[in-house]
Amino acid sequence: MNLSTAHDTHTAAQALYDWLRPHRRVFVLTGAGISTDSGIPHYRDESGAWQRKPPIDLRAFVGDARARSRYWARSFVGWPSFSGARPNAGHDALARWQQREPDHALVTQNVDGLHARAGSLEVVDLHGCLDEVICLDCGARQAREALQQELAQRNPDWVGLDAAALPDGDADLQGLDFDRFHTPVCAQCGGMVKPDVVFFGENVPRARVAAAQQSLAEADAMLVVGSSLMVYSGFRFARAAREAGLPLALLNRGVTRADEIATLKLQADCGATLQAALA
Repeated sequence: MNLSTAHDTHTAAQALYDWLRPHRRVFVLTGAGISTDSGIPHYRDESGAWQRKPPIDLRAFVGDARARSRYWARSFVGWPSFSGARPNAGHDALARWQQREPDHALVTQNVDGLHARAGSLEVVDLHGCLDEVICLDCGARQAREALQQELAQRNPDWVGLDAAALPDGDADLQGLDFDRFHTPVCAQCGGMVKPDVVFFGENVPRARVAAAQQSLAEADAMLVVGSSLMVYSGFRFARAAREAGLPLALLNRGVTRADEIATLKLQADCGATLQAALA
């Protein structure tokens, strides 16, 4: 069965319920679309195109002091909204489903940590989480919330600025002098720190890829929720699933990179559909 459009939640939920029913070990991959109901916006529109400029890449962050200042200023202003996001119906439905049937595996491309906060088990955060920062020189780690307090003390003029939230926990700031923003350094060695997430141009750590691949090897089906799969780090699992002969279902508003190889495509609200299908 291939359902390209679901006109209402009931239709989509019933189709997903019927598709899931025979499978005992489902590999679930989630993307930004599952977190929009928590107030974290999409990266891309329904055609798969960027809705705004792509996030900073690793080379610019490490090699360009002004780009780094701009990143941290935007991150500082955006962090209160991002850290205040709460799990929504989609996160909660997947967590309850996993708790009832723990053989299902969950891998996410998101960096918001909302699956773990909802109670999901052994989540593989493919791209890391924004709630920690790491020193690129000595490897020391620090909680992002503690860093926020340090940045507030060093940058009092930036406290309380209001700006639209962006998907990576930063904010849309225009026309400001980013050179005035004091960027953080490692408290242990004075080295450069960055969020413990995978930037563009940076490889996903091998251990995370291996953990996801092992879960996929043990699965009998794959479900993608809220991802266009335009980034290869996620698409490769969909392609591997189909090469292994596994059924592949997509729950996403808009096109995905795997539309041509899916066995079920549902264009419907992620949270409401999961809540109804997994009840």
